[in-house]
Amino acid sequence: MSEPEARTTVVGSSVQFRVYYEQIKQLPIGNPILSDVVSAGGHRWRIEFFSGDDDVGISIYLRHMSKSRSARAIFEAFVMGRDGTPSKPAMQWLCQTFEASGDTKGSDNWGLLMVVPDLEKRFLIERHVTFVCTIMVTDHSPILVPPSDIGTHLGRLLDQTDGADVSFIIDDETFPAHRAVLAARSPVFKAELFGSMAESTMSSITLHDITPATFKTLLWFIYTDELPAEDKHQDSSTEMIQNLLVAADRYALDRLKIICAQKLWDKVSVDTVAAILGFAETYNCQELKNKCIDFFAVENNFKQVMFTDGYAMLLLKFPLIIAELKKRVGA
Repeated sequence: MSEPEARTTVVGSSVQFRVYYEQIKQLPIGNPILSDVVSAGGHRWRIEFFSGDDDVGISIYLRHMSKSRSARAIFEAFVMGRDGTPSKPAMQWLCQTFEASGDTKGSDNWGLLMVVPDLEKRFLIERHVTFVCTIMVTDHSPILVPPSDIGTHLGRLLDQTDGADVSFIIDDETFPAHRAVLAARSPVFKAELFGSMAESTMSSITLHDITPATFKTLLWFIYTDELPAEDKHQDSSTEMIQNLLVAADRYALDRLKIICAQKLWDKVSVDTVAAILGFAETYNCQELKNKCIDFFAVENNFKQVMFTDGYAMLLLKFPLIIAELKKRVGA
């Protein structure tokens, strides 16, 4: 059996852990699924999931990974429902002391059984279950250091345009920007704006093959190192994410490219995996390509995908990928 497919996402002190449910059920009792090591409250943590009995009991452990200091923390666990809202807190510890992981005086992890009634009916989304765990560290230091806000300050430059020395025109929209910021973040912009190319002497540059919405999001990421906060008016379609990944590839913004790949992976299903795999191959996104190929090998997905339009596209444009897929699934 292949290793459990799981993805860890960190938002502030919250850790989202998305796992493939069928593989959870096949795991032997006592074999954990591990999150990535994450940072919260200046400490390093890992969350461990263990499958339970037929009543859908799941044990969730919080492990303290920092070796130099102990920590006191509050830990909560939820399951995300199909409507996008979390369940009631499954468990909570109030100010539990976690010893440094290198200290043998005490245990460095704690956990309880989490029973989730009707898990498959209420919380299964595209054959995945998403757990949300919150880690809140109580700091005894008398001097608290605030979190970095450099992204907030740089983001204001986009709204205020103070010191803007170059602008980009796309269709009928103009986007003021700062050469130094663009060059510091993108080697492609650095070559264009400070090299021997014609753009280095232009105060206004017209761009083609990119939409205003995509470029606006690209600029926001360049200045803040994050995507704009999602709301109901924001376009989060597969097409929009693909356009943003193409732009990230064009300007050598590797982290943004990976973020887009992660969002595309969230949209993978039997109906979409072939098209997304072809897209990943076209734009040299190896991580997304590997994930899509792994998807083919799970639960006879290959036999279902064969009847989709996306698979016909793969046959036509990417025969080497088809050969690799057939080798993986033994077809």
